Amino acid sequence: MENETEPEGTIRVFARWATTPPQSYAVYLVCLFLIGGLSFYAGTLKPKKPIGLGPPPMSAPRN
Repeated sequence: MENETEPEGTIRVFARWATTPPQSYAVYLVCLFLIGGLSFYAGTLKPKKPIGLGPPPMSAPRN
């Protein structure tokens, strides 16, 4: 029971691994591509049209 340490959390171990210099560049690029790809995908989505509504009302003619 001497010198027992608790096991570290996997998130903390991954964060420590990902912030060391060689891996940090790769992690940064992967995050950059993920954010860029997701924002491009979100920009290409078409908004859903409401169901059951007719065309918008026409404005009154001007005199």
